[in-house]
Amino acid sequence: RTAAQIQADITTLTARVTTLDNDVSAFPNTGGSLVAALAIHTDSTNVDTALKQATTDTAANGALTEEEGQAILAQIQTLEPIIIHALDGVIAKKPAFAALPIGGIPALVKQDIALLNTDTKAFENALVSIAPADVVPAANAIIANLDAAFARATAAY
Repeated sequence: RTAAQIQADITTLTARVTTLDNDVSAFPNTGGSLVAALAIHTDSTNVDTALKQATTDTAANGALTEEEGQAILAQIQTLEPIIIHALDGVIAKKPAFAALPIGGIPALVKQDIALLNTDTKAFENALVSIAPADVVPAANAIIANLDAAFARATAAY
């Protein structure tokens, strides 16, 4: 694998997280549909698939050069606020999910949060393991922010 493949994976991941974030944001506070809630679950599954691919490709890559590390860090810095916004949105929409006529959506969301948290952590660990040393502090700051957002979402569900 190459750094270019990792960057392509992050581009795919960013697109899928953006779709998830947009669908969570669009879900109404009242009167939401089961179809829209299940679309959010599908979005979560698509994000997880992209995360797993990115982790596989990252783990198969050797150490990144300084230039590669900085380029990937920039991509992750773009992705970070989208992930946090999506997680905060899921927290805010919990009452709307709970109000759906068919129960079980909050439990499904909880399951999605747990899976995405686990697989995000695996991707973070894979990236840090190949990052240039001077990129690691910035990466760790992003990881701390994402860990906090996942912890908030986990606690809410």
